[in-house]
Amino acid sequence: LLMQRAVIATKSAPAAIGPYSQAILANGFLYVSGQIGMDTSGTLVSGTVEDQAKKALENLKTIVEAAECCMEHVVKTTVLLTDMDDFAKVNGVYATFFPKDPPARAAFAVKGLPKGALVEIEAVAMHTQH
Repeated sequence: LLMQRAVIATKSAPAAIGPYSQAILANGFLYVSGQIGMDTSGTLVSGTVEDQAKKALENLKTIVEAAECCMEHVVKTTVLLTDMDDFAKVNGVYATFFPKDPPARAAFAVKGLPKGALVEIEAVAMHTQH
């Protein structure tokens, strides 16, 4: 059994802000690190939790596409919220990125997130070789 592992990186999404990769492609699965609502300059978008969720999901999508994959192949996400009262608001944005057959998901309330973000989203996707 040949084990394959590749780092996925794109300048179209924010760089990692610690000792981790934007994503790792390993044995047919793409593991995307948690994304917050940060732009490529490293600045957290101002505004509501919806604004941050939209930017986090746009970053996630950019990284997924950099791996020659698509959002329809995402099989699992994890959503981290600093306030579970934001759950419905984030769901509204999230549903626009996964309109059909959404992936499995877990959501957790956490004490804090990097850069004071309100939401962070990570994902696992199937990667089909072209």
